[in-house]
Amino acid sequence: MKYVTVLSIAGSDCSGGAGIQADMKTISALGCYAASVITAVTVQDTCGVKDVLPVPAGWVGAQITTVMDDLRPDAVKIGMVTNEHVIAAISDALRDCPSPVVFDPVLVSSSGHPLVSSEARSALTRMLIPRCALLTPNIPEAEILSGTTIHEVNDMAVAGRNLLRYGCRSVLVKGGHLEGGDMTDVLVTGTGAKDTYYYRAGKIDSRNTHGTGCTLSSAIASYLARGESLPTAVEKGKLFLTNALSAGKDVTIGKGHGPLNHFFSPEKMIIE
Repeated sequence: MKYVTVLSIAGSDCSGGAGIQADMKTISALGCYAASVITAVTVQDTCGVKDVLPVPAGWVGAQITTVMDDLRPDAVKIGMVTNEHVIAAISDALRDCPSPVVFDPVLVSSSGHPLVSSEARSALTRMLIPRCALLTPNIPEAEILSGTTIHEVNDMAVAGRNLLRYGCRSVLVKGGHLEGGDMTDVLVTGTGAKDTYYYRAGKIDSRNTHGTGCTLSSAIASYLARGESLPTAVEKGKLFLTNALSAGKDVTIGKGHGPLNHFFSPEKMIIE
């Protein structure tokens, strides 16, 4: 017997709403065992990121190889990476990883604080994105990485297809930044219309949106670890995010954008 295990490689959020803390809450709420590798320590709260201290690349790589050799995770989620040295260490450590890797490319914080240097962006496309089963950029991140401008849902599909050229197997472009009462995310797994999936949901009126990207990518990784197909894992991951947003929308914690309610209906630990 064993636990279904998900490894999160991400930065630490001392306020507990995003980063490795949101990942571990999500993974645990979905019945999986959460392992973690810290890439950076941040000074942040619900109002924004104030400072970032990267963990030395050698330490990041050593953490990953130690967990991979011992626990053998069923899926891996990557979040915040800070510089090209850390990116190279992660890429090397995951070189022979047989499990699906979900990468949420956090480039800029929601408050506008840059989290990845320009040199690191090049390293992302050359070394890390090709390791991934799924890339999950929001619209600003997709525009930066693809070099395209997104005004509508069709543009999201075009950007997703452009991002496939970096070597990842699929791209989920998140539509939360588009205007309107509904939100559509677009999953692209190839260059044809049959390889494009659309996920529509109504927007939830809430200021408690801190950690939504971390939560979604971790939820998708958890469902992949549980054996779901990618389109189903995305569908179920989005439903988890929607429910967590809804359950936490009227709660006040902190002075800015508060966290989600990850434990609205936690599942028991899955043992296979």
